[in-house]
Amino acid sequence: MTDLRSPAETAVRQCLALEPDESCVVVTDDKRVQIGAALYEVASEITDDAVIVRYPPGETHGGEPPAPVAAAMAEADVVLAPTSKSLSHTRARTEANEAGARVATLPGITEDVFTTGLDADYEAIAAHCTDVREQVDGADEVRVTTPIGTDVTFGIGDRQFLSDTGIVHEPGRMSNLPAGEVFVSPKTADGTFVVDGTMMPHGLLEPGQTLEFEVEDGLVTRISDPEIRETVETAAEEIGDAAYNLAELGIGTNVAVTTLVGSVLLDEKAAGTVHIAIGDDAGIGGDVEAPIHLDGILREPTVYADGEEVALPTGE
Repeated sequence: MTDLRSPAETAVRQCLALEPDESCVVVTDDKRVQIGAALYEVASEITDDAVIVRYPPGETHGGEPPAPVAAAMAEADVVLAPTSKSLSHTRARTEANEAGARVATLPGITEDVFTTGLDADYEAIAAHCTDVREQVDGADEVRVTTPIGTDVTFGIGDRQFLSDTGIVHEPGRMSNLPAGEVFVSPKTADGTFVVDGTMMPHGLLEPGQTLEFEVEDGLVTRISDPEIRETVETAAEEIGDAAYNLAELGIGTNVAVTTLVGSVLLDEKAAGTVHIAIGDDAGIGGDVEAPIHLDGILREPTVYADGEEVALPTGE
């Protein structure tokens, strides 16, 4: 049996810093109840005002939880949500934050991802985020290359780089867990990027398998993979060119993640990797709303900010 105690301690005590006088709601579903139970056990040892709320798995990522679940989230000081379908981009999560809750969502979390991504020192991960931010903040242009053919340049414009450190100590703040990335929604992008790590629906790519994308003026103009191309084309039937939006450039800073496992949630945080996403960027500082957000992880990237190479963190 996987030992879930240590990562649960990290999440509750270090990442959320739950205090004895605070209330805590653990929101889980029937597929993630073991992780939910581990988080509740730690929380209940800290505060007498801890509850676990369990409901049937949602149908889609971003689907709203039942009304009683949303109400419990809005009343809590701290919310942890290990669920099979993401609550990150729901009204329930937004309203909980607006009410002052500190929220950590763990969308699609598995026991292996939980133990790998949260068996880490998140204060150290936050320090790596700060180091990367210091190198990229204020850059007008960021270029990414890889040995297998990526060469893409991002125009940052007035967009701000953000950090997902996993440290959620201020009221109204949220993070995904596992965490560890610096990211931006660029104004524009041009070039080619080649995914050789993880991307849905494929998961972890086989050695030598690659997915190629061409980008012009911030829109993806060619997708080599037929399954991903069909997903984007289907979204485009609903919203047009927004489906082809180059949505995100992210840099992984979680030094505890040394091997890609096929989980986008975990692999995009792996130190020394870059991920690039297509579709929605409204939740990360952009202005495009789309029903898709497809992340692809790139191995062995070199990153330049206004021509200066960025020193990327490496795994432990």
